[in-house]
Amino acid sequence: MKLLNCKNALFLYFLGISLLLNGQQKTGNIVEYFGKEKINDINEGNLVHVFKKGLALKIENYNFNSGTFPIDPVFDRFLMQPDYTIQNGDVFDIDFSGNELKWKTIMTDSTNSFNDRDLRSSYVFLTYNSSTEKKVLFEASGHTIVLINGFPHEGDHYDYGWNLIPIKLKKGVNVFVLKVGRFPRIRARLIDPHTEVQLTLRDVTLPDILLEENKAYSGAIRIINSSEQWLTNYTIEAEFLGEKSTTKLQDIPPMSVHKVPFIIPAAKNLSEEKETVVQVQLQNKSAKNIAKQNLPLAIKSKFKHHKKTFISSIDGSVQYYSVAPSLEKDLENQALFLSVHGASVEAVNQANAYKQKDWGTLVAPTNRRAFGFAWEDWGRLDALEVLADAKKIYRPDERKIYLTGHSMGGHGTWYLGATYPDYFAAIAPCAGYPDLLLYRNGFIKNRLQMPQEQLTQFGMTPKVVERIKQQMNLDPTPIMKMADRAGTPSRTLGLIRNYLHYGVYVLHGEKDQVVPTEIARDMRTRLGTFHNDFTYYEYPNGEHWYGDHSVDWLPLFDFFKQRTKKPMEEIKNLEFSTGSPGVSATSNHITIYQQKNAFEISSFTLNKENGINIETNNVALLEVDLTKLSDTINSIILNGKELPVKNQNKVFLKEVNGEWNIISQPALHEKGPHRNGGFKDAFRNNVVFVYATHGSVQENEWYLNKARFDAETFWYRANGSIELVKDSNFSLKKYADRNVILYGNKDNNSAWKILLNGSPVQVRNNEITFGNKKLPGAQWGMYFIVPRSDSKTASIGVVTATGAAGMKSAYANHYLVNGTTFPDVFIFDETILSKGVSSIKCAGFFGNDWSIENGDFEWQ
Repeated sequence: MKLLNCKNALFLYFLGISLLLNGQQKTGNIVEYFGKEKINDINEGNLVHVFKKGLALKIENYNFNSGTFPIDPVFDRFLMQPDYTIQNGDVFDIDFSGNELKWKTIMTDSTNSFNDRDLRSSYVFLTYNSSTEKKVLFEASGHTIVLINGFPHEGDHYDYGWNLIPIKLKKGVNVFVLKVGRFPRIRARLIDPHTEVQLTLRDVTLPDILLEENKAYSGAIRIINSSEQWLTNYTIEAEFLGEKSTTKLQDIPPMSVHKVPFIIPAAKNLSEEKETVVQVQLQNKSAKNIAKQNLPLAIKSKFKHHKKTFISSIDGSVQYYSVAPSLEKDLENQALFLSVHGASVEAVNQANAYKQKDWGTLVAPTNRRAFGFAWEDWGRLDALEVLADAKKIYRPDERKIYLTGHSMGGHGTWYLGATYPDYFAAIAPCAGYPDLLLYRNGFIKNRLQMPQEQLTQFGMTPKVVERIKQQMNLDPTPIMKMADRAGTPSRTLGLIRNYLHYGVYVLHGEKDQVVPTEIARDMRTRLGTFHNDFTYYEYPNGEHWYGDHSVDWLPLFDFFKQRTKKPMEEIKNLEFSTGSPGVSATSNHITIYQQKNAFEISSFTLNKENGINIETNNVALLEVDLTKLSDTINSIILNGKELPVKNQNKVFLKEVNGEWNIISQPALHEKGPHRNGGFKDAFRNNVVFVYATHGSVQENEWYLNKARFDAETFWYRANGSIELVKDSNFSLKKYADRNVILYGNKDNNSAWKILLNGSPVQVRNNEITFGNKKLPGAQWGMYFIVPRSDSKTASIGVVTATGAAGMKSAYANHYLVNGTTFPDVFIFDETILSKGVSSIKCAGFFGNDWSIENGDFEWQ
């Protein structure tokens, strides 16, 4: 799959998503349609201004555009030219068809929203002339991102009405540039906050309280800090049915909104199912009450549908999942079904679509949000966390764990099933697509098959069609191929033989137009070439969603019931493939510990008819755990070489100069399943953001805002709660074994010398040192990941630049978007926003020893 992606594809993709939502909404209770419960009321302050007039610029860019480094000429202009101003009729540029791109006046409708179909693929320019400096909350919805006086902030892509951004208006003209999101509508308002520090009910995460349990629970609420001071040593006191608890909060940065966990105390003598409240009070370091809110809670039986919360190890945030418990009240040693939802579907509604079973419990994770990450990246980790938590609670029969899901969750089923094949006894993708990028790009290819007359109706003239086809047929450059490799773990079809681990039930509507039925038929054909245990069923006349039986399908669960996972001793032949040991490394008792070529497909085949005979491909280091086998093993034949085994412990085998040998356990400071890159992998392991404060005023302000922007994005996309820390407040001991994202360089971030002194990459003002190479100039931006030298498991992700131009070019955070590909290292210059991937100077992977010398890099 090429890194390039047609910008027009985004329109077609979102059109497909819109069809998906309409199809899901037709019947059944599964769908929580985005925008359905949009927040319109203001409870955080007084409305002081509604933006009713603005300028819009429509840019139909039909060229292919990288999802990792999308071209954005508008933001490039506003970021690189701070004094850039516009008025109605100004020409921004001329497109490849020779058309002038003009800024045009737009006005709001009766709902105070800019609402016009022509706003698709547009930017909106707004101004506010303030008579004085003052602090307000900027509340907007329907946009993907906004520049406020030159600084980026997260948008409200799905038009929820959640976003509140504390800002300090300057005296005079303040500029807001918004990028229109999924719908051609935007609303923007300014609010005078009631108080500088307060709680907001926008986006609260709460559990159901269970009658049969006497325990504390976790919830989360957002704190608005519209002051210019850090909130330190604050607490939340929660009172529930006469019981109280106190939760100490992490420090809250100035001018930010932060979602914080709190403890709901255990209540005694719960006797009936009902609706009640928990009162939460925010207290300062002097124990003075600053704000309070009453939050609704439901008391339910654990034997009925309910939701649970837990603390995520990714970032310390509170996440939830929903449960359809077994009808059999002795919950242990039964089956466990992991059901992953489709785009826009809440986990609660996913579980509610299933009737309770008498032989197992169903759990539905959130994917971190209703849209989340398509069950990749942090969605994948969320599914694993929920599965682990559910196994701890329900103690299922390990041989009876099953995976299913619908639509995007059907993709999640194909993807998770291929990635973790030994977790499940059977899988059942419903209305699913195996590969996310192939599915997205399929809309373009299908559209191009339409008659030109119809294409013209979509604005795709013959010249546009010709340009798209030319771009589609371009061969990727070596750097683009290198960047693509970071996405190998998501190329599900490359892992297709992992489906041999279990039975597969494919369920699809006969007339599905959202995930075309042809995709399921193609998977049937592919499975038919090698798989001997799969069932394929097309529901007659079924569209994308045809009722709860689109997922709760009796023959599917009967298929599950007839299959259990084989004990390891009974497995005589085994195949396993992975795109990265950091994503998936192990099948049964064999682990692919290191790869020869990073992020290319690695695999092994095992034959145990006569001892252990293993063949590998693209494997540098292999682990065989003999403690999991009952037989005594005296030798292992690996790629034709017999290696004697002295004990029945874990055996590590490494290829050196073409020869395989048994070695001692590899050092954890090397790459392995515990820490393998690429760059996205840094955003986990209770990650903390550490930003620079020792640079110029511009640098300090920018890196604080960049860290805050990334935290905003991770909150919105991943229901996240990431701690921000000044470099001067960082210490190895206080943040031991936690991943760190460092913002800044060696000259302006004092934590650099603590964390990165031994790094093979050094960045300071006007220079990058990359091993024995030096790149001079202030124009460079860079992302890279290296291990924390003081930890056996933690990593450091670095967002850095050599000067103001590089710093601004690194403003985007597409590393927090699913489907984007980030290897261990990216170096780019200040033209990245205007030229895209052609501005990448270097991309690649460190060696298994995290060195440059043994790594694999492409330069331009």
